[in-house]
Amino acid sequence: MSNARNLYIGLALAGATFVAGCQSSGPGPGPVAVQPAGVEGDWLSTDGVALSRFTGGAFETLAVDTGNKLATGSYRYSDAKTIEISVTSIIRQTTSSVNCALVTQQQLNCTSSGGQQFILVRRQAGAV
Repeated sequence: MSNARNLYIGLALAGATFVAGCQSSGPGPGPVAVQPAGVEGDWLSTDGVALSRFTGGAFETLAVDTGNKLATGSYRYSDAKTIEISVTSIIRQTTSSVNCALVTQQQLNCTSSGGQQFILVRRQAGAV
C-alpha cells in the first residue's frame, strides 16, 4: 500500500512539474503580437498631451491627463500611405482637415489645413 501511495504521489508531482514547465516563460517562442494594419488603433502625440483613436473610419482625440474628448471626426485613405482626416474640435466647434502620411507602422506625420505639422506615434498595446 505504501509503495502504491508513493508511486501516486510521485506521478502527481511529475505531472505538476510537467504542467508548470509548459507554462514557464523560459526560452522558446512566446505569444506572437498581432501587428496592427494601417492607421487603425491608438496614437499618441509626441508631446504626450493627446491620444487619437482611429477605428473603422471614425476618429476621436482625447486628453491624456483627463480622458476628456477634444475632437471627433472621420478619416479615409486617399492611398495606401496617406490618410485624410476631417476633425471637429469640441472646444472651438470648428471643423478642419488634416493629412497624415503613414511613414512607418509606428509613425504618422501630419499637417493640418492651417499648416501646423505634428507627429503621432502608435501606442503600444497595454501602455497607459
